[in-house]
Amino acid sequence: MSENFLEPPDDTQVPLVEPAEAMPGLAGYIHSKFEDSENGRYTYEQRWLKAFKNFRGIYDSSTQYRDSERSRVFIKITKTKVLAAYGQIIDILFANKKFPLVVEPTPVPEGIAEFAHMKTPLDDIVDPYGFEGDGRTLEPGSMQASPPERDFLGGLQDRYNGMPIAEGPALMGEAQISPAQKAALNLEKTIHDQLLDTSAVNVFRSAIFESALLGTGVVKGPFNFYKRVHQWKRDENGDRVYQPYEKVVPRIEHVSAWDFHPDPSATSIEDCEYVIQRHRLNKQQLRALINLPYFYADAIENALAKGSNYEDKYYEDTIREDETEAYYQENRFEVLEYWGVLDRYFADEVGMDLPEEMSGLEQIQVNVWVCGPFVLRCVLNPFTPARIPYHVFPYEINPYQMWGVGIAENMEDAQMLMNGHVRMAIDNLSLAGNLVFDVDEASLVPGQNMDIFPGKIFRRQSGVTGTAINGLKFPNTAPENIQMYQISRQLADEETGLPSIMHGQTGVSGTGRTASGLSMLLGGASLSLKTVIKNIDDALLKPLGEAYFQWNMQFNKDAPDIEGDLEIKPRGVAAVMQKEVRTQRLTTLLQTVSNPMLAPFIKIPNLMRELAIAQDIDPDSLVNDVSEAQIFAEMLKGLANAQQAGSPENQPPSDQQGSMEQLGDAPAGADPDDASGVGGGQIGTGSVPAAGEDNFTGNA
Repeated sequence: MSENFLEPPDDTQVPLVEPAEAMPGLAGYIHSKFEDSENGRYTYEQRWLKAFKNFRGIYDSSTQYRDSERSRVFIKITKTKVLAAYGQIIDILFANKKFPLVVEPTPVPEGIAEFAHMKTPLDDIVDPYGFEGDGRTLEPGSMQASPPERDFLGGLQDRYNGMPIAEGPALMGEAQISPAQKAALNLEKTIHDQLLDTSAVNVFRSAIFESALLGTGVVKGPFNFYKRVHQWKRDENGDRVYQPYEKVVPRIEHVSAWDFHPDPSATSIEDCEYVIQRHRLNKQQLRALINLPYFYADAIENALAKGSNYEDKYYEDTIREDETEAYYQENRFEVLEYWGVLDRYFADEVGMDLPEEMSGLEQIQVNVWVCGPFVLRCVLNPFTPARIPYHVFPYEINPYQMWGVGIAENMEDAQMLMNGHVRMAIDNLSLAGNLVFDVDEASLVPGQNMDIFPGKIFRRQSGVTGTAINGLKFPNTAPENIQMYQISRQLADEETGLPSIMHGQTGVSGTGRTASGLSMLLGGASLSLKTVIKNIDDALLKPLGEAYFQWNMQFNKDAPDIEGDLEIKPRGVAAVMQKEVRTQRLTTLLQTVSNPMLAPFIKIPNLMRELAIAQDIDPDSLVNDVSEAQIFAEMLKGLANAQQAGSPENQPPSDQQGSMEQLGDAPAGADPDDASGVGGGQIGTGSVPAAGEDNFTGNA
């Protein structure tokens, strides 16, 4: 349980009148909804428990053993597959060290000027094309002239250091600035900073891991969180003084599926009438709620005075891997956090003073906290529009339920088969590796110790030599069991879509032994992971990005220029695409638009950004803006002129001859007056003796 709670704004919340006594009516209603949700998800709890045991290598109580079986080995292939999938997904989503969320303007932005451009002298000409509506006299998309007092360009004028800016498309093909695009860029940077500022990547990691294991991940938020910022300032004497302050930031947190209880009849979070989160708090955590807004001090003190009310669920000892139940129950309190619809008569019962616009409503959206019979908090849903602040995403979609299917459940049969065949192989090897003795006790002197060791002497009283004790050797059937184990492992690969080569297995057999076969295996795995990441895109990243957008619109009053007709787009699936193919396509397109006739029709900076993203490079650190591009263009032009001036073709003939003289004397045998550079067609012989001369080794 985190200490981060939703803090509603003062101007939209209507808290209850602080109660002096418990409110069993509303608390009883919340508890009844909680029981309904528990009963509705019991089957899934059994699946999760089985998945967790297979991950940890714990045999289920339903596993049957023969009396002859001695081995209890557990092959943790489930753990290997889960960690492999988890690592691959995290690597794909955060490959470029940025959150896979982008904000873009809609194809036809509304409510803001679509284009602005650097003003040129031609803009002062009245109707240069001889018609109205060229984008300068009318707002794009408008049927009438815009009011003169309306500022369509926002802060662009100041941002570009006083450069003259005009509304409408550019006339001469110069750089254009879209206010909607600037708003999208500002909002995207704001959301990324907020995610980074609150360590959201750790929340994503926990949720994605649980989705791979149990089949479902849950993320809560964003909600208001007061973050303490540490800062030092200098006082009037010049000394450093520690002056921390708090600022409100949006924060998300991971909610375990074990603690998440949705409406049992819903198939998605959007269909939920309510959601309940179960908290397990100690005395200190429960008392700390008094300091948070809209929590009732009297109700919290009454709950503390009544004592602990927490009772372990049947699965908690297993997932904690601890049997000390009494220790965990001592001084623990069960607190239920309710988000959803509440009938109007409950609001009247507890004395809620609703706003006038809600006087005719039969149901209202609320957030209620209860501990036993005590209502700790009850407020209207603080979000505008009202929404349940939970995001549920599956690893593999179950089309008829909210809960997804994880890796452990998919390979449950394969895990069972592998364990069974390995146990049989080990038991057989223990028999085949040792002798079993047949003893004729009638032939031996009674009362002897039957333990066998080197040098042991048995006293025989009758019979033929060698017949009293006879050693038997059992056949080795382990190879057959190991073969079945390998087949079961291949079955696990097929059931999960994760070939063993992805998590480091060597000695791959079958199709994976060839380059083309290995490529097919990895391609199939990529397709499987692409489906998983698509689920994360649709059920987590997109709604979470939209929730951050709504939060900034409602609570972030200081963020500049983030308003516009914008669209949140997840980029998880885009990261799965083959980078080589994508890079090749972008490079080809860049070469195509290098044609001066086509360049004005292509957004070159956007193309360069996409090319950088395809190669896992931060585009902000690589792509220049308009002013920087102009500076670098001038630098490159000057460098090219300097190189051209220093080339041999542009040097005087005397300088070229001097340079040739510096290379040294011509080889022996070459014509020194030959200026062709090829030595006159002869190779110099130097001082090598010719035939018949002294020191020639071929002389007789």
